[in-house]
Amino acid sequence: MIVFGTKGYLYQLAILTMVCGWCGNPAAHTLRKRVTKFTLFFIPLFPFSTKYATQCTFCGGEQQISKEQADQLLAQHAAGPDGGHGQHPQQPGFTQPGQNPYQR
Repeated sequence: MIVFGTKGYLYQLAILTMVCGWCGNPAAHTLRKRVTKFTLFFIPLFPFSTKYATQCTFCGGEQQISKEQADQLLAQHAAGPDGGHGQHPQQPGFTQPGQNPYQR
């Protein structure tokens, strides 16, 4: 008797702030990698499917993306919001740390 099957693994690669394609809100999105591996006697042997997706933390909308897009998002995340120059630009609708959003 041979026991074989599959097992899925979910890896969270990053949390990114983007405008959601589903709800239109600028919100945090999780960048995830889902790997499905072939198992033999409950031992994972090799991956046969790898998929990438982003999921909005505001509305829960999920979008499948390619490996190239995921790599590009990870590179942008590693460089920072300003391309790695150390300064954080003011984004419309957001306040800088230490600012009171209700004070004019």
